[in-house]
Amino acid sequence: MSLYWVLFIGVSLLSFIVQSVLQSRFNKYSQIPIDGGLTGRDVAERMLREHGIYDVQVTCIPGALTDHYDPTKKTVNLSEAVYGSNSVMAAAVAAHECGHAVQHAVGYLPLKMRSALVPVVSFSSKIMIWVLLAGMLLLKVFPGLMLAGIALFALTTLFSVVTLPVEINASSRALAWLNQTGITNYSNHPYAQKALRSAAYTYVVAALSSLATLFYYIMLFTGGSRR
Repeated sequence: MSLYWVLFIGVSLLSFIVQSVLQSRFNKYSQIPIDGGLTGRDVAERMLREHGIYDVQVTCIPGALTDHYDPTKKTVNLSEAVYGSNSVMAAAVAAHECGHAVQHAVGYLPLKMRSALVPVVSFSSKIMIWVLLAGMLLLKVFPGLMLAGIALFALTTLFSVVTLPVEINASSRALAWLNQTGITNYSNHPYAQKALRSAAYTYVVAALSSLATLFYYIMLFTGGSRR
């Protein structure tokens, strides 16, 4: 078995485990209420206000685990299970997404880098697979095409890697604020920590998967170009 397949199977198994743990914790911690009865929406709006952010709107969107911050529209988008829930999970997720809004407000450099990469990665992802396929078929005739495909894929890998500090920092901001304000306490704060840690692991696995795939394409290119 090649090194790539060992990496691929290992990362796939790790991804399955991380996703399973995240879903399990989401379900479990969604049943644990926080003191004061604040919903995800309440937590988000309070965190934004206390950081002096008044131009960001908190909205409710359909789906599960679809929560995200949109810097272009300046909206904190919370899933239905988070928006109206007063659970420790809802508080953690809402605060995490507001952590991104705080990053945006203070000009957090990794977030700026990720935002700058969005249009580039969006374009490259549309043509990347076709360039890579053509490059593999024409590797001996036109190796530069495969190299171009690898460069496009490397951009998506860079995006995954840059995303890591953005997500970890947003969670750190969220947990510090939740603890400072007393929204979470000694009994339920560890649950918020575990929930956000599990969510962060999904980005770690995504970055590892992207790096492993990039390594595979590079191996194909170097191996094929030597023949």
